[in-house]
Amino acid sequence: MRVVILGSAAGGGLPQWNCRCPICTLARTEPHRVRPRTQSSIAVSPNGTDWLLVNASPDIRQQLFDNPAMHPQAGLRHSPIKAVLLTNGDVDHVAGLLTLREGQTFTLYGTAGILDSVNANRVFDVMAEGVVAREPIAMERTFAPLPGLTVTLFPVPGKVPLWLEDETMEIGAETETTVGAMIEANGRRLAYIPGCARVTDKLKERIAGVDALLFDGTVLHDDDMIRAGVGTKTGWRMGHVPMRGEGGSVEALAEVALGRRVFVHINNTNPVLVEDSPERAAVEAAGWTVAHDGLTLSL
Repeated sequence: MRVVILGSAAGGGLPQWNCRCPICTLARTEPHRVRPRTQSSIAVSPNGTDWLLVNASPDIRQQLFDNPAMHPQAGLRHSPIKAVLLTNGDVDHVAGLLTLREGQTFTLYGTAGILDSVNANRVFDVMAEGVVAREPIAMERTFAPLPGLTVTLFPVPGKVPLWLEDETMEIGAETETTVGAMIEANGRRLAYIPGCARVTDKLKERIAGVDALLFDGTVLHDDDMIRAGVGTKTGWRMGHVPMRGEGGSVEALAEVALGRRVFVHINNTNPVLVEDSPERAAVEAAGWTVAHDGLTLSL
């Protein structure tokens, strides 16, 4: 199984378009220290020819351009992207669907709750009925979006997308609006969890023994955005578990048997983005890789 991290940043990418925080500034002025990154998305293939896109970033056009394996290969209209899977309805995971509108046949997968949020917004009708099939997938049901590749969706603690929040919103609930994906091909297993509010015992049991874990790396500390002076929300309020601190993912997953450990969906205020920082060194010493765009795993 081949896995390409198309985009490794959280919403807004790095640098964010209007942000002058120290990390965004370094991404503009010293990209050898802080690599610019596009918004969260991966592509997975069992054969290097046919690809499943997992989450459709607003930056998807550039991401596909940067990866020749996903360029059109024949005729006037073609794409190696045969299917798209959504793990939640966040803007940074669905807005790219608007780019995938040029009469290209593929199947869009997601839970009923995730697809309902897409179907409720008529702007997504640019993916024309009869061209793009929308297939709801039940939790815990294994399905095959590509020959030779299977996926099982499972709930993880999270919250509804920001644009659907209201007074009834609950953070940390396990529903079908935020899911992880267990992706399997050729005897290898990948757990993809770009959004997670809390590491539970159930989650640890679920992912134990996988060949690679791509996990929510949005914030280093729960108050990253507050420390940076660019926001008032904590990681928990945004539905993301911190890497460090009480309940942090580094410590919580330390004793779980895993292959590769890779942080994805990294916010622009997270200090691990600075390659020569002590924060990066500490995370790497704990066995984690901080993802960058284009990072490829061969499992």
